[in-house]
Amino acid sequence: MSTFQMHTPANLAFETTLLVRDTCLCLHAQRAARALARRFDIALKPAGITSGQFSLLMSLNRLKPPNLGSVAALLAMDRTTLTANLKPLERRGLVETVTDPTDRRARLLRLTPAGQAALVEAAPIWRRLHAEIETVLSDPDRLRSELNLLSMSANQGGLAG
Repeated sequence: MSTFQMHTPANLAFETTLLVRDTCLCLHAQRAARALARRFDIALKPAGITSGQFSLLMSLNRLKPPNLGSVAALLAMDRTTLTANLKPLERRGLVETVTDPTDRRARLLRLTPAGQAALVEAAPIWRRLHAEIETVLSDPDRLRSELNLLSMSANQGGLAG
């Protein structure tokens, strides 16, 4: 038996479970994110898109079509996940991939007229629900700022796990 095994308890103390349940920032952020996503998914259903699709389509609503890498960075997604999320939107004709005119090897992502129409329909729904949610927060600007700080810190390797 190794030294590590000799000192490892057979079971984790239940107090540790309670500590994680009550204090873990990751758990609390994930739970809040899922609850928010559910609310937005329900609200955006009449527009025919989910909250994740809304964010993705909105990230493409630019003056010039972005490349995959810049969208992945904005949404904090790896390229494989972004590509998987783009496929249903491409099949529905909301997004198209086009060749970059300055670099024929690169691909750009562009909203189609149908994608623009989906955003036009979804934006007022998002505005109403977003305003409603902000009313229950004591300081939404501070929350946004602190979430952005955590995102930037995690992206720069400042946070482990």
